[in-house]
Amino acid sequence: MPYADVDGVSLYFEEHASATGPGADGAPLVLLHGGFGAGEMFAPLLAAGVGEGRRVITVDLRGHGRTPDVAGLPMTVEALADDVAGLLRHLGGEAADVLGYSLGAGTAMRLAIQHPGLVRRLVVVSMPARRTGWFPEVTAQMDMMDEGAAEAMKQSPMYELYARIAPRVEDWPTLVGKVAAMNRRDFDWSAEITGVTAPVLLVFGDGDAVRPAHMVEFFGLLGGGLKDPGWDGGDRPAARLAVLPGATHYDLMLSPLLPPAVRAFLDDGPAGRGEPGHGR
Repeated sequence: MPYADVDGVSLYFEEHASATGPGADGAPLVLLHGGFGAGEMFAPLLAAGVGEGRRVITVDLRGHGRTPDVAGLPMTVEALADDVAGLLRHLGGEAADVLGYSLGAGTAMRLAIQHPGLVRRLVVVSMPARRTGWFPEVTAQMDMMDEGAAEAMKQSPMYELYARIAPRVEDWPTLVGKVAAMNRRDFDWSAEITGVTAPVLLVFGDGDAVRPAHMVEFFGLLGGGLKDPGWDGGDRPAARLAVLPGATHYDLMLSPLLPPAVRAFLDDGPAGRGEPGHGR
């Protein structure tokens, strides 16, 4: 099975390749799942043609899916981003397009901040730039969650997936506890996000767990929505914002509107902020 040893983490990944298609000469595409998920959650996105013609890499983040937990170490998005950076270097160090959802989106954002040379284009799906970007009731639920929730969560599809593929099913309470502790941490990446030069597509649902006002604020940190781009679009920012109608944080990845939005962004070329035609 495809594992990479990355700084003490035995990281599970899968590669999906297609020889033809509009992205045949494009950068690799890395897909990062949400909390309690695994790389296989992206099967519908791949079936819809996202990454067609590309080398696509799905990753099970540490402690998730087929990647075992690292005993004694807390789980942080900064560490998860370092894991992914190690995997990309293990695979040759080529800059990749990266798409992440929820926890995976936070990991992708930190990857662009901590290892900018490894990210060509970035898709951030349903994740705020700071903790207060979530609705207050969402952070309240996060604050109440701890390892004790593991037993009740065994009734969920998330546990069904974990029980089916995890190397040690008995580590489920450990995963729940570590994710819960990570979700209780305060964070604000605003200052660091303003320095990200890779083009970024932000994707949210109009019924998301992220506040709409924060979606616009996040877009502004990336240089979006600050001025009229002009009649010819010459001052259009590299960043894009997609708010998908009828979608929530929990079903956004299944929206039929997501694949075309992602494909259009990834196939738009490598230009970042500060380059002609991409104002900041």
